[in-house]
Amino acid sequence: MAEEKPTITWDDFAKVAMRVGRVIRVEPFPEARKPAYKLWIDFGPYGVKKSSAQLPRWYPDPKVLEGRLVVAVTNLPPKKIGPFWSEVLVLGAIQSDGRVVLLQPDAESELGAPIA
Repeated sequence: MAEEKPTITWDDFAKVAMRVGRVIRVEPFPEARKPAYKLWIDFGPYGVKKSSAQLPRWYPDPKVLEGRLVVAVTNLPPKKIGPFWSEVLVLGAIQSDGRVVLLQPDAESELGAPIA
């Protein structure tokens, strides 16, 4: 059965800043407990932010991520993962087999564009 989360208010949802960014750099993250990459994402006027993402199992070639548009939550506090500070949360749809399908706009978008 699908996990249900508690209902939030519209005001709660309005606090979440989700923006479009472009992955500009990807590196392996061998210090992470679970296989992950270090991502650098350009959010246009909001600058370049870093993120750790557990993607190697489903995106084994990091080069396929470079240049890709992604959607990320940009107003969470930074989180230290090993020696790396993750500044944004890249969003993906988690499949029943654990595979992560990254969310992205279906057309070219301005970097930093808000998601509503």
